[in-house]
Amino acid sequence: MATLMFGSAAMANQTNPTNSVEIEMISADQMSAMPVLMAQNEEEAVAAEDSAEEVVESEGFVYVLKEQFLTGGPAFMGVVLICLILGMALAIERVIYLNISTINTRKFLEEVEGALQNGGVEAAKDLCRNTRGPIASIFYQGLDRAEEGIDMVEKSVVAYGGVQMGLLEKGISWISLFIALAPMLGFMGTVIGMIQAFAAIVSEGGVSPTVVASGIQVALLTTVFGLVVAIILQVFYNYIIAKMDSLVNEMEDASISLVDIMLKNKVTAK
Repeated sequence: MATLMFGSAAMANQTNPTNSVEIEMISADQMSAMPVLMAQNEEEAVAAEDSAEEVVESEGFVYVLKEQFLTGGPAFMGVVLICLILGMALAIERVIYLNISTINTRKFLEEVEGALQNGGVEAAKDLCRNTRGPIASIFYQGLDRAEEGIDMVEKSVVAYGGVQMGLLEKGISWISLFIALAPMLGFMGTVIGMIQAFAAIVSEGGVSPTVVASGIQVALLTTVFGLVVAIILQVFYNYIIAKMDSLVNEMEDASISLVDIMLKNKVTAK
Protein backbone atom coordinates (compact mmCIF):
# COMPACT_ATOMS: atom_id res chain seq x y z
CA MET A 1 0.00 0.00 0.00
CA ALA A 2 2.83 2.38 0.92
CA THR A 3 4.54 1.52 -2.35
CA LEU A 4 1.36 2.27 -4.26
CA MET A 5 0.83 5.63 -2.50
CA PHE A 6 4.43 6.65 -3.08
CA GLY A 7 4.16 5.64 -6.65
CA SER A 8 0.93 7.63 -7.14
CA ALA A 9 2.46 10.71 -5.56
CA ALA A 10 5.49 10.41 -7.78
CA MET A 11 3.27 10.02 -10.80
CA ALA A 12 1.27 13.08 -9.77
CA ASN A 13 4.46 15.10 -9.53
CA GLN A 14 5.56 13.87 -12.88
CA THR A 15 2.17 14.53 -14.52
CA ASN A 16 1.93 18.14 -13.10
CA PRO A 17 5.38 19.66 -13.50
CA THR A 18 3.94 23.19 -13.92
CA ASN A 19 2.65 23.45 -10.31
CA SER A 20 6.03 24.22 -8.82
CA VAL A 21 6.75 26.75 -11.58
CA GLU A 22 3.43 28.54 -10.96
CA ILE A 23 4.11 28.68 -7.23
CA GLU A 24 7.53 30.14 -7.84
CA MET A 25 6.08 32.77 -10.24
CA ILE A 26 3.33 33.78 -7.76
CA SER A 27 5.80 34.10 -4.94
CA ALA A 28 8.10 36.21 -7.13
CA ASP A 29 5.23 38.55 -8.09
CA GLN A 30 4.24 38.92 -4.47
CA MET A 31 7.80 39.69 -3.47
CA SER A 32 8.09 42.36 -6.18
CA ALA A 33 4.78 43.98 -5.10
CA MET A 34 5.66 44.06 -1.40
CA PRO A 35 7.76 47.30 -1.54
CA VAL A 36 4.89 49.13 -3.27
CA LEU A 37 2.38 47.93 -0.68
CA MET A 38 4.70 48.86 2.15
CA ALA A 39 5.17 52.38 0.70
CA GLN A 40 1.41 52.82 0.37
CA ASN A 41 0.87 51.69 3.94
CA GLU A 42 3.54 54.08 5.17
CA GLU A 43 1.92 57.00 3.28
CA GLU A 44 -1.50 56.15 4.71
CA ALA A 45 -0.05 55.92 8.21
CA VAL A 46 1.66 59.32 7.83
CA ALA A 47 -1.56 60.91 6.53
CA ALA A 48 -3.53 59.43 9.42
CA GLU A 49 -0.98 60.76 11.91
CA ASP A 50 -1.10 64.24 10.34
CA SER A 51 -4.90 64.36 10.48
CA ALA A 52 -4.86 63.16 14.07
CA GLU A 53 -2.33 65.86 14.98
CA GLU A 54 -4.49 68.53 13.31
CA VAL A 55 -7.56 67.38 15.26
CA VAL A 56 -5.58 67.41 18.50
CA GLU A 57 -4.22 70.89 17.77
CA SER A 58 -7.70 72.29 17.00
CA GLU A 59 -9.18 70.67 20.08
CA GLY A 60 -6.23 71.93 22.11
CA PHE A 61 -6.77 75.52 20.91
CA VAL A 62 -10.47 75.40 21.74
CA TYR A 63 -9.68 73.92 25.14
CA VAL A 64 -7.06 76.58 25.89
CA LEU A 65 -9.41 79.36 24.79
CA LYS A 66 -12.21 78.00 26.96
CA GLU A 67 -9.85 77.58 29.92
CA GLN A 68 -8.55 81.14 29.61
CA PHE A 69 -12.10 82.44 29.32
CA LEU A 70 -13.11 80.71 32.54
CA THR A 71 -9.90 81.76 34.26
CA GLY A 72 -10.57 85.41 33.47
CA GLY A 73 -13.89 85.24 35.27
CA PRO A 74 -17.23 84.44 33.61
CA ALA A 75 -18.78 87.69 34.87
CA PHE A 76 -16.67 90.27 33.03
CA MET A 77 -15.59 87.93 30.25
CA GLY A 78 -19.22 87.09 29.58
CA VAL A 79 -20.17 90.76 29.28
CA VAL A 80 -17.28 91.37 26.87
CA LEU A 81 -18.37 88.32 24.87
CA ILE A 82 -21.90 89.75 24.64
CA CYS A 83 -20.38 92.96 23.26
CA LEU A 84 -18.58 90.91 20.62
CA ILE A 85 -21.69 88.97 19.62
CA LEU A 86 -23.95 92.03 19.39
CA GLY A 87 -21.31 94.12 17.63
CA MET A 88 -20.60 91.39 15.08
CA ALA A 89 -24.32 90.90 14.42
CA LEU A 90 -24.79 94.61 13.71
CA ALA A 91 -21.61 94.79 11.63
CA ILE A 92 -22.54 91.80 9.47
CA GLU A 93 -26.04 93.20 8.96
CA ARG A 94 -24.59 96.55 7.83
CA VAL A 95 -22.09 94.88 5.50
CA ILE A 96 -24.85 92.86 3.85
CA TYR A 97 -27.15 95.89 3.57
CA LEU A 98 -24.48 98.12 2.06
CA ASN A 99 -23.40 95.51 -0.47
CA ILE A 100 -27.01 94.90 -1.51
CA SER A 101 -27.51 98.67 -1.88
CA THR A 102 -24.56 98.97 -4.27
CA ILE A 103 -25.45 99.01 -7.97
CA ASN A 104 -23.77 99.91 -11.24
CA THR A 105 -24.58 103.63 -11.24
CA ARG A 106 -23.44 104.37 -14.79
CA LYS A 107 -25.50 101.54 -16.24
CA PHE A 108 -28.51 102.60 -14.19
CA LEU A 109 -28.25 106.17 -15.46
CA GLU A 110 -28.18 104.92 -19.05
CA GLU A 111 -31.26 102.79 -18.38
CA VAL A 112 -33.12 105.73 -16.82
CA GLU A 113 -32.28 107.98 -19.76
CA GLY A 114 -33.42 105.29 -22.20
CA ALA A 115 -36.67 104.85 -20.29
CA LEU A 116 -37.31 108.61 -20.36
CA GLN A 117 -36.72 108.75 -24.09
CA ASN A 118 -38.84 105.71 -24.92
CA GLY A 119 -41.60 105.63 -22.29
CA GLY A 120 -41.50 108.95 -20.50
CA VAL A 121 -41.52 109.62 -16.77
CA GLU A 122 -43.76 106.68 -15.86
CA ALA A 123 -41.42 104.18 -17.52
CA ALA A 124 -38.47 105.67 -15.67
CA LYS A 125 -40.42 105.52 -12.39
CA ASP A 126 -41.21 101.85 -12.98
CA LEU A 127 -37.53 101.18 -13.59
CA CYS A 128 -36.58 102.93 -10.33
CA ARG A 129 -39.31 101.10 -8.45
CA ASN A 130 -37.95 97.74 -9.55
CA THR A 131 -34.31 98.57 -8.76
CA ARG A 132 -32.80 98.13 -5.31
CA GLY A 133 -30.66 100.63 -3.48
CA PRO A 134 -30.81 104.25 -2.30
CA ILE A 135 -29.93 105.74 -5.69
CA ALA A 136 -33.02 104.24 -7.30
CA SER A 137 -35.17 105.50 -4.41
CA ILE A 138 -33.80 109.04 -4.77
CA PHE A 139 -34.41 108.93 -8.52
CA TYR A 140 -37.99 107.83 -7.97
CA GLN A 141 -38.68 110.76 -5.64
CA GLY A 142 -37.15 113.19 -8.13
CA LEU A 143 -39.11 111.79 -11.07
CA ASP A 144 -42.29 111.84 -9.02
CA ARG A 145 -41.93 115.65 -8.70
CA ALA A 146 -41.15 116.20 -12.38
CA GLU A 147 -44.43 118.00 -13.05
CA GLU A 148 -43.73 120.53 -10.28
CA GLY A 149 -40.61 121.98 -11.87
CA ILE A 150 -36.88 121.47 -11.70
CA ASP A 151 -36.54 123.37 -8.41
CA MET A 152 -38.90 120.99 -6.68
CA VAL A 153 -37.06 118.04 -8.18
CA GLU A 154 -33.78 119.29 -6.73
CA LYS A 155 -35.30 119.88 -3.29
CA SER A 156 -36.90 116.45 -3.32
CA VAL A 157 -33.65 114.78 -4.30
CA VAL A 158 -31.70 116.58 -1.56
CA ALA A 159 -34.33 115.87 1.11
CA TYR A 160 -34.71 112.21 0.28
CA GLY A 161 -30.93 111.87 -0.01
CA GLY A 162 -30.73 112.81 3.67
CA VAL A 163 -33.30 110.15 4.48
CA GLN A 164 -31.27 107.51 2.64
CA MET A 165 -28.09 108.58 4.43
CA GLY A 166 -29.88 108.04 7.72
CA LEU A 167 -30.80 104.53 6.62
CA LEU A 168 -27.20 103.84 5.66
CA GLU A 169 -25.97 104.99 9.08
CA LYS A 170 -28.47 102.87 10.98
CA GLY A 171 -26.78 100.87 13.76
CA ILE A 172 -23.35 102.46 13.25
CA SER A 173 -23.46 104.24 16.62
CA TRP A 174 -24.10 100.93 18.40
CA ILE A 175 -21.03 99.37 16.80
CA SER A 176 -18.89 102.30 17.95
CA LEU A 177 -20.38 101.92 21.43
CA PHE A 178 -19.33 98.27 21.63
CA ILE A 179 -15.85 99.19 20.33
CA ALA A 180 -15.43 101.61 23.22
CA LEU A 181 -17.23 99.48 25.80
CA ALA A 182 -15.31 96.21 25.35
CA PRO A 183 -11.84 97.49 26.42
CA MET A 184 -13.39 99.58 29.20
CA LEU A 185 -15.02 96.47 30.63
CA GLY A 186 -11.71 94.67 30.25
CA PHE A 187 -9.91 97.40 32.19
CA MET A 188 -12.57 97.29 34.88
CA GLY A 189 -12.08 93.55 35.19
CA THR A 190 -8.34 94.14 35.48
CA VAL A 191 -8.80 96.66 38.30
CA ILE A 192 -11.17 94.37 40.15
CA GLY A 193 -8.78 91.44 39.66
CA MET A 194 -5.91 93.47 41.11
CA ILE A 195 -8.04 94.44 44.10
CA GLN A 196 -8.87 90.77 44.67
CA ALA A 197 -5.17 89.86 44.38
CA PHE A 198 -4.17 92.40 47.04
CA ALA A 199 -7.05 91.24 49.22
CA ALA A 200 -5.74 87.69 48.95
CA ILE A 201 -2.27 88.89 49.96
CA VAL A 202 -3.71 90.58 53.02
CA SER A 203 -5.70 87.49 53.99
CA GLU A 204 -2.61 85.28 53.57
CA GLY A 205 -0.62 87.57 55.85
CA GLY A 206 2.36 87.67 53.52
CA VAL A 207 3.47 88.11 49.92
CA SER A 208 3.13 84.84 48.07
CA PRO A 209 4.41 84.82 44.46
CA THR A 210 1.79 82.25 43.51
CA VAL A 211 -1.09 84.33 44.85
CA VAL A 212 0.22 87.53 43.24
CA ALA A 213 0.89 85.88 39.86
CA SER A 214 -2.50 84.16 39.72
CA GLY A 215 -4.31 87.39 40.60
CA ILE A 216 -2.43 89.40 37.99
CA GLN A 217 -3.06 86.70 35.35
CA VAL A 218 -6.80 86.76 35.97
CA ALA A 219 -6.78 90.56 35.89
CA LEU A 220 -4.89 90.85 32.60
CA LEU A 221 -6.98 88.25 30.77
CA THR A 222 -10.03 90.52 30.83
CA THR A 223 -8.00 93.37 29.33
CA VAL A 224 -6.63 91.17 26.55
CA PHE A 225 -10.06 89.83 25.69
CA GLY A 226 -11.57 93.32 25.67
CA LEU A 227 -8.83 94.63 23.37
CA VAL A 228 -9.25 91.69 20.98
CA VAL A 229 -12.99 92.35 20.75
CA ALA A 230 -12.39 96.06 20.11
CA ILE A 231 -9.84 95.34 17.36
CA ILE A 232 -12.19 92.94 15.56
CA LEU A 233 -15.12 95.35 15.68
CA GLN A 234 -12.91 98.28 14.64
CA VAL A 235 -11.93 96.50 11.42
CA PHE A 236 -15.58 95.95 10.49
CA TYR A 237 -16.45 99.52 11.52
CA ASN A 238 -13.81 101.04 9.23
CA TYR A 239 -14.96 98.89 6.33
CA ILE A 240 -18.57 99.97 6.88
CA ILE A 241 -17.61 103.66 7.04
CA ALA A 242 -15.57 103.40 3.83
CA LYS A 243 -18.39 101.59 2.03
CA MET A 244 -20.93 104.13 3.24
CA ASP A 245 -18.81 107.09 2.10
CA SER A 246 -18.50 105.51 -1.33
CA LEU A 247 -22.27 105.09 -1.56
CA VAL A 248 -22.91 108.68 -0.46
CA ASN A 249 -20.55 110.00 -3.15
CA GLU A 250 -22.32 107.89 -5.77
CA MET A 251 -25.69 109.20 -4.55
CA GLU A 252 -24.58 112.82 -4.89
CA ASP A 253 -23.09 112.32 -8.36
CA ALA A 254 -26.12 110.38 -9.54
CA SER A 255 -28.50 113.06 -8.25
CA ILE A 256 -26.71 115.74 -10.27
CA SER A 257 -26.77 113.47 -13.32
CA LEU A 258 -30.52 112.91 -12.87
CA VAL A 259 -31.25 116.63 -12.97
CA ASP A 260 -29.13 116.99 -16.11
CA ILE A 261 -30.92 114.07 -17.79
CA MET A 262 -34.34 115.52 -16.96
CA LEU A 263 -33.38 118.92 -18.36
CA LYS A 264 -31.90 117.30 -21.45
CA ASN A 265 -35.06 115.33 -22.18
CA LYS A 266 -37.35 118.23 -21.14
CA VAL A 267 -39.48 116.17 -18.77
CA THR A 268 -39.92 118.91 -16.15
CA ALA A 269 -42.43 121.73 -16.04
CA LYS A 270 -41.25 125.25 -16.74
